Order: sequence, then C-alpha cells, then structure tokens
Amino acid sequence: MFVCSCNMLTDTDVETAARNGAVRPKEVYESKGCRAQCGNCVPGVVCLLRQIARQGRATIADTMHRHADIQPQAM
Repeated sequence: MFVCSCNMLTDTDVETAARNGAVRPKEVYESKGCRAQCGNCVPGVVCLLRQIARQGRATIADTMHRHADIQPQAM
C-alpha cells in the first residue's frame, strides 16, 4: 500500500528501511532518496515504524523464551 503518494513510498519501503536501521521518518525518506513533501504521510510512517519495532521486540522475546529451556552441555 502507498504510504506517501508524493514520493510513491510504500509500506514495503518503510519495512525495508526499518530492517536496514531506520528508526525515524527522515531516515525512511533518505533511504529512498527523497524527503517528505506535504507531510501528510509522516504520521503513517511513524505508525509503521512503531509497529515494526514492536514486532521486532516480540520476535526477539519469543526467540529468547524458546531458547531459555536449552541447558549448556557439560564438557
């Protein structure tokens, strides 16, 4: 879905930028070589970044929980 029609920025673009380290809207736009024009998309970009961050934390927590049962082997 398009998040920014001025720059043809999609939710996939935001996700890719976040996976590459973007945590702020400005960093998302820079990753695509553009900048916010009218600004109407910035709240949507922020929302997506927060959602992606929450999913990442959940994934990390799930992984840690799954591996908590593994005991180191004695040598």
